[in-house]
Amino acid sequence: MNFTQMHERLRTELLRRIQRGTLSVSLLARQTGFGQAHLSNFLHNRRHLSLEAMDRILAAQHLAASDLLPASSHSVDLHQESELSTVPVVSHSVALFEPNIRPAAVQSMLHLPSGALQSVRARASVARRTWQRFVVIRIPSADALPMEPLVLPDALAVIDRHYNSLAVYRPNRPNLYAVRQQARLMLRYVDYLAERLVLRPHNIAFPVDLIETEPDHAPNELIVGRVVLILNEP
Repeated sequence: MNFTQMHERLRTELLRRIQRGTLSVSLLARQTGFGQAHLSNFLHNRRHLSLEAMDRILAAQHLAASDLLPASSHSVDLHQESELSTVPVVSHSVALFEPNIRPAAVQSMLHLPSGALQSVRARASVARRTWQRFVVIRIPSADALPMEPLVLPDALAVIDRHYNSLAVYRPNRPNLYAVRQQARLMLRYVDYLAERLVLRPHNIAFPVDLIETEPDHAPNELIVGRVVLILNEP
């Protein structure tokens, strides 16, 4: 990775933190001593930072240079031919918001049989095609209850983030999705009716949730990906 690519990854990471509400331009200005206008120009791609300025921002945000590298550049990742059988386990927040999984965000690696994901079909929006494709999340007890007995507490869910289409993957079988509701990730069956995402649980004892979609946003922006595989604890 060259300097320009690292520069762009830092900008993307800062914008993602601002979008998530964990950072603001004014806070970053206080942390680094840079002017807000200087930082705003950087964030809007109107100017570049020096190496010294990048170092100061990395330190202020508790980032290392290695955090700007895609996970495939880190020692925990494998070569391209085995990527489809070794998938990073990450937090819900990382699965929701991080296009490229930082090495520091990888909790562990899930090893699947060779070729297990090789034939999985993608159906991604244009913006999503640049994201790292497969991730794994763990489902805590409270989040598993609406999907029992399909999903049990502490299950691992393999998510294909290159399938955020509402098109049915297999005839006569509903897709199970990881969906974003504000800053929370949920597993649900999903329909789109009257400009709302309808989130249906597997356990009928739980209610159906509705998410209003904004006029300028496509409904698939709220879909993290299709759940490819559920691994319940024995």
